[in-house]
Amino acid sequence: MANLITLGRVVLLFVSIALLYSGAYELALLATLLLLVVFASDAIDGIVARRRGSATVFGAVFDIAGDRVVENALWIVFADLGAIGIWAPLLVMTRGFLVDGVRSVALGEGRTPFGEKTMQRSAVTRFLTASRFMRALYGVAKLVAFAFLAGLITAGTAGDRRDPLTWLYDQRVFLAAGWLTVYVTLALTVIRGLPVLIDAMPYLRAERVDGREPSL
Repeated sequence: MANLITLGRVVLLFVSIALLYSGAYELALLATLLLLVVFASDAIDGIVARRRGSATVFGAVFDIAGDRVVENALWIVFADLGAIGIWAPLLVMTRGFLVDGVRSVALGEGRTPFGEKTMQRSAVTRFLTASRFMRALYGVAKLVAFAFLAGLITAGTAGDRRDPLTWLYDQRVFLAAGWLTVYVTLALTVIRGLPVLIDAMPYLRAERVDGREPSL
């Protein structure tokens, strides 16, 4: 069930993207609302897996893969639509490829991203990447940042329309808060990835880990 929710999240993502590219105000507004569902489902699949006792290594990896698809696709789309510079998706994708690359090596050594057999070697890494506080903070930051950017694109299709959304995006304080959230989200993306790379140094150096020779 949890894996189906993850798959459904990805499908809903691409529906939202298609609506954003429609150029129609109503459809872009619907896309913004659907993106909220996409990010809400990110929390739901984990809850379902834990409550049903169906959490697996595949499920954890599949969930991370789903997150990567959502994040990378949206940063690319927002850059393509002119909401943010191309540097943002390049930064996020580089971080994702590096982190997921070392995680795949650790997985081959019997380590998992999270859980009892986690590859996370330090308390700092576990706090930044696996603690409920940081995962919740990062999740909320992404939701707000992506909703803000989607709303920005939607407001740009409004033309002469005047409604609460277009009024909101005319407010300097709101725009400042929205952009602050976007940059905080990008900063958290990097901050949460660096400790994973640092903890993976034994794999990158081809040193022994727990008496086993890494495959690199």
